[in-house]
Amino acid sequence: MRQIRADAARSRARILEVARAQDAGALSLNGVARDAGLGVGTVYRHFPTVHALVEALSVETLERMLGIARAAVQNSDTQAALVAFLDNALALQLEDGGLQAVLLSPDDEEESVRAMKIEIFTAFEDVLQRARRAGIVRDDLSITQLERLICGIEHAVRIGEAGDRQLFLDIMLAGIRPPVPTVAV
Repeated sequence: MRQIRADAARSRARILEVARAQDAGALSLNGVARDAGLGVGTVYRHFPTVHALVEALSVETLERMLGIARAAVQNSDTQAALVAFLDNALALQLEDGGLQAVLLSPDDEEESVRAMKIEIFTAFEDVLQRARRAGIVRDDLSITQLERLICGIEHAVRIGEAGDRQLFLDIMLAGIRPPVPTVAV
């Protein structure tokens, strides 16, 4: 592994510091360079795309998400594992405005990010499969649909009231249960 020069390490840290203070959805590499007092070329050498910068900003949150995924797989209580996974995924997305973009992006800049995402989604699929077998969730519910529901709740909480988070999550959890069979009278 190549050693990073001290001045390059300082520049990278400054770029991340300035970018962290901005809205992840509105980042521009030129704007970050200006606000960091660095040349645009310096920023582009560290982060060739805005997505690469957002990934770097979200790595620690992604690592926390990986810990949540691992804990959910280890939890023998399927209902508790599913609820914890969804609740924590929502909390992390609300905390880190760039996490959603990193999780849903098909193009990862860093191999370590790709590896974490594979493990997270494999764990999520495992928990979802267990929940299907236990009759806790609908059989026709996909992981992609659950991702979109979580993203929708994140958006609703961001534009509404933070106190609505639990209500929206409870509504989603009730909605993903299998339909109750109707009895003919």
